Amino acid sequence: LAAVALRGSPTFLIQPVRTFCLLTAMVYQLIYFPLRGRAGSVRLLLKDNEINFEEVNCGGESWRSHWKPQMQFGQVPCLKDGDQNIVQSNSILRYLARKHDLYGANDLEAVQIDMINDGVEDLRVKYIALIYRNYEDGKEEYISQLPAQLQPFENILAKNGADKSGFSVGNKISFADYNLVDILDAHLVLTPKALDDFPVLSAYYKNVISRPRIAEYRATSEFKKSPINGNGKQ
Repeated sequence: LAAVALRGSPTFLIQPVRTFCLLTAMVYQLIYFPLRGRAGSVRLLLKDNEINFEEVNCGGESWRSHWKPQMQFGQVPCLKDGDQNIVQSNSILRYLARKHDLYGANDLEAVQIDMINDGVEDLRVKYIALIYRNYEDGKEEYISQLPAQLQPFENILAKNGADKSGFSVGNKISFADYNLVDILDAHLVLTPKALDDFPVLSAYYKNVISRPRIAEYRATSEFKKSPINGNGKQ
């Protein structure tokens, strides 16, 4: 309360004082190991959209004793938003997409984005199986079969006009773009000519990685020195 003098009068009025508080925006925590892995696409999304977040390294001896028991499925990545632990990489992407307008312009675009993202997940599962289970014996065969795995993405992006828009669906970036570019990154390390026979996919990839904040992030030592996988194979 404050006493306010009336002009030309000794009388005072008692009025409430309005107080204004500057609320600090909650900063996400991204809990993961010091590698790209399944958090690579989440980082791209956060970096490109200038969303504040803090990296939390859950590796080392603390993983099993401290971090693993906290996770609903005993896995990371985990996005901590306040007191909520959001796990499963694709759930994290969708959560952020809904909050930050990265899920298309309408329901039809949203389901197309989901389809592409689910296709990325299918490819990622095969890639992970190669890296962690059958790298030495299976690499040559995997690379020989890769064109058949990439062709559906080429077809979908061509149909969606990605060669003109620069995005997999519609006229703006979506969470599926970050996931697709991340898995393409991994395959271009595995075999640098992976996109040579896919002009639309290649142009699309170059467009996304040339976005200023993504290009800036990819130029950092943080990105360059971060291993793609946990076993050193790539």
